Amino acid sequence: MQGVNADTQRAPRLSGLAVPGGILAAVAGAFAYVGTVDPNQPGHYPVCPLYQITGLYCPGCGGLRSAHAFIHGDFLAALQDNAMAVVGYLGFAVLWTVWVVRAARGRPLRLGLGPVHLWTLGALLLVFTVVRNLPFGGWLHP
Repeated sequence: MQGVNADTQRAPRLSGLAVPGGILAAVAGAFAYVGTVDPNQPGHYPVCPLYQITGLYCPGCGGLRSAHAFIHGDFLAALQDNAMAVVGYLGFAVLWTVWVVRAARGRPLRLGLGPVHLWTLGALLLVFTVVRNLPFGGWLHP
């Protein structure tokens, strides 16, 4: 009877790993595609509409090139193409790892992000976007 109790406890823990596993599969698939289909070659991906219309770089401009360089181990090129995207990749990796560890222990993921955190993130993205579009922010151009 003791083995049945252990099996019933293990089943919810394993099912708790399904969603993080699915997310990882989707992200890995997207990175595999971007790693295979080079965004530096024209015609494979659409042009950023903001850049096409205004000539201004949005916070995501260069993100595909950054991901391509990151996958191929060229971390300096990845940072040059989109530094905030690289921070996002690393942040995702940390958050995903914490999620999996908590799910394996049968505990839910609680982020606890309040308005201050979200406003700070928004302000950082806004400053990044403004600086990369100013003349002295050329080092942030993709």
